[in-house]
Amino acid sequence: MKIQAITNFLESIAPLPLQESYDNAGLIVGSKDTEVTGILITLDVTEMVIEEAMNKNCNLIVAHHPIIFKGLKKLNGNNYVERTVIKAIQNNIAIYAAHTNLDSIAGGVNFKIAEKLPLENIKILAPKTNTILQLTTFTPITHTALVLKDLNDAGAGQIGRYKDCGFFSSGTGTYRPTKDTNPFEGVEGQLSTVQEDKIEVIFPFYLQEKILKTLQTSHPYEEVAYYLQVLENKNLETGSGAIGTLAIPQDELTFLQYLKKTFQVAGLRHSPLLDKPIQKVAVCGGSGSFLLNNAIAAGADIFITSDFKYHEYFDADNKIVIADIGHYESEVCTKELFYDLLSKNFSNIATLLGETVTKPYNYL
Repeated sequence: MKIQAITNFLESIAPLPLQESYDNAGLIVGSKDTEVTGILITLDVTEMVIEEAMNKNCNLIVAHHPIIFKGLKKLNGNNYVERTVIKAIQNNIAIYAAHTNLDSIAGGVNFKIAEKLPLENIKILAPKTNTILQLTTFTPITHTALVLKDLNDAGAGQIGRYKDCGFFSSGTGTYRPTKDTNPFEGVEGQLSTVQEDKIEVIFPFYLQEKILKTLQTSHPYEEVAYYLQVLENKNLETGSGAIGTLAIPQDELTFLQYLKKTFQVAGLRHSPLLDKPIQKVAVCGGSGSFLLNNAIAAGADIFITSDFKYHEYFDADNKIVIADIGHYESEVCTKELFYDLLSKNFSNIATLLGETVTKPYNYL
């Protein structure tokens, strides 16, 4: 099994185009053609993590946080990033990261956090817009079913949990073949008519090249007429954060104690309590203060995340409780997510949870 098989699988779940512009997800160190001896799963990559991988005969590290965010101009070992990359290269260990692309999907990091609480009816808190394209094309009625099937097989026509969705209507198309054409039917110089179906399907933006290539291959016409539109619809499968409900409401202190225990939080910071039950819960792994207004607008009783700054707590404004559980604590469950995905789909490869604790801070 080569590394590319692992990365292709992960990117089929969390496509790289979904990552934020500042991010650096993907294969960071190593060759996709290397045979995998074992996979070590971790939140961060440090020199100690590289050593653990070496000791456990794992030549692929799958992490949530990329070891490199910005371009490296030198590799002199002057900081932990350079030393870690050098150590990985010297020992033929590849490093792969799925970061904000894994945050951005239904079933990703934020859904894992929500499941641990556990929440019900989990949805994306802030769905993205302008990430869905609509393809409109025209086929002879004899080929409609084939073209639709090929487009759906390529990834078009999925709306939420529904697959093979589309719309078509019938009409008459006209064209006049000219010199040096090879028409599906018709005679050079003569106006031709054909009964056609107008097909409309949607697909995520990152599949555009694949969908158009499939259309050109599947369609019987020499010149395929089509157009694309960007839809403003909210994409309920892609976005930031998650929100759900507790089966039974809990009082604030009881829930905060449960939260502290579940995520092994040594020191939990929170905004003033509001003396009302907690039932609707919003979450965001890592730094999530940018979603506070979304959580309030969604009617959440509490927003669980990390890295809130001093003045940002005032923005709760007696409308919601902010619970800052720490960056590491909020995202370390990503390791469980990776493990579940990889161990179930690559049972013939040793997949190990990293034991190195990479939390860069401590509490007294």
